[in-house]
Amino acid sequence: MPHTTSPRAVPLHADDWRVCVAPMMDWTDRHCRYFHRLLSPRARLYTEMVTSAALVRGKQLRLLEHSQQEHPLALQLGGSDPHELAQAARFGAEAGYDEINLNVGCPSDRVQSGRFGACLMREPALVGDCMKAMRDAVSVPVTVKCRIGVDDQDDYAGLQHFTEIMLEVGVEVLAVHARKAWLQGLSPKENREIPPLDYERVYRLKREFPQLMVVINGGITTVEQVCMHLAQLDGVMLGRAAYHDPYLLARLEHALYGEPLPTRESVLQHLRTYIEAELARGTALKHISRHLLGLYQGEPGARAFRRTISEGAHLPGAGWALLEQAFAPCSVAA
Repeated sequence: MPHTTSPRAVPLHADDWRVCVAPMMDWTDRHCRYFHRLLSPRARLYTEMVTSAALVRGKQLRLLEHSQQEHPLALQLGGSDPHELAQAARFGAEAGYDEINLNVGCPSDRVQSGRFGACLMREPALVGDCMKAMRDAVSVPVTVKCRIGVDDQDDYAGLQHFTEIMLEVGVEVLAVHARKAWLQGLSPKENREIPPLDYERVYRLKREFPQLMVVINGGITTVEQVCMHLAQLDGVMLGRAAYHDPYLLARLEHALYGEPLPTRESVLQHLRTYIEAELARGTALKHISRHLLGLYQGEPGARAFRRTISEGAHLPGAGWALLEQAFAPCSVAA
């Protein structure tokens, strides 16, 4: 049975998107998200982008696997067919996701060839059709992650028009990467670094559309920067900073909510049960441990921690003992 159409069936709260960890291909898998949840009880976590075709035509519902500990958790979809996206959104809601997010920001060639991602910034009416179809299909929030523009579409008017259409179809949350995307000539990595950041354009969007919940993404690496943006906007979405320095998430919990700072060793000890359960079901340690490499970023012993894991996690039989070996010198240094 389809879900009842109700744009506010799940009430939105101001704090729900205050701190988010961005969807990142090849990084924010279920192991990464479980780890991040231990560091941040409140952050909103996002899956890697899953294409609607993989779910609907490919029947790869295994891509929706996650643990209950990961919530609040959003499923990010990629696609441009309203009917297909609606079905994929329905699968996501039925699997228990708290939000369905549409990718309108990824600039990779592979994404463009499928007519989704950042190239959809040029087709706001189509994005509107997609969002309406998804909102009609599910009762959880349906949101958009976009750029401030693409290629020569580099003025506020383009972002303003895109936002107006999103509001017309009932979108209430917009996550904006504060850089435009160059669809030709720059790699995805270069698109994260070369186009200049324009935070003021995102601030202006919030001022002109105060009814919209606006979350900013791009180049945010410190607690101080997060607090600066939260003075203007509803939320901040961290990307690579949260991955390469995951303890930043714990520092944010401390700064914004007064949570005691956990020791890094205690975070790993809390992860032990999860790791041992995953090993028992056949998951190789390397698939989990690769997400832990930045935990001691900037701390004494960080290099040895990374080296021990990198050199040993792929070996047959690698398990919890390797992680104990990795963090023991760091604990002594602390």
